[in-house]
Amino acid sequence: MTQDAKILLIDDDTLLLALLERKLSARGYAVITANDGNQGLERARADKPDLIVLDMMMPIMDGRQVLRAIQADAALSTIPVIMLTARREESDIVGAIERGAADYQLKPFSPEELIARIGRFLTRKKVDA
Repeated sequence: MTQDAKILLIDDDTLLLALLERKLSARGYAVITANDGNQGLERARADKPDLIVLDMMMPIMDGRQVLRAIQADAALSTIPVIMLTARREESDIVGAIERGAADYQLKPFSPEELIARIGRFLTRKKVDA
């Protein structure tokens, strides 16, 4: 699954997007990026990624709104979403998981740990298919 898996990264931090895109591409993933929630949702609908990494705090449409829209869309609702955010409050973490996030990774983070989490979800998705 790794070689042809599509990962959508949605974050307003362009340096973070570039870092993750480089690291994920080096592992054989096809990477799609979006700089805000609205653009991310459009890309999700157009490209049907295998997994989404989503920031919580973004302009135009925040991560909570994007996650709600993904879960409400039958074509997208089965895509695992990993929240990648600096929001550390228990209510944020629990709320994201209750809204359908598959995982919650706090910033600052280890890119290698995030890649391992991504691999785990894609392996599960492949087994479930």
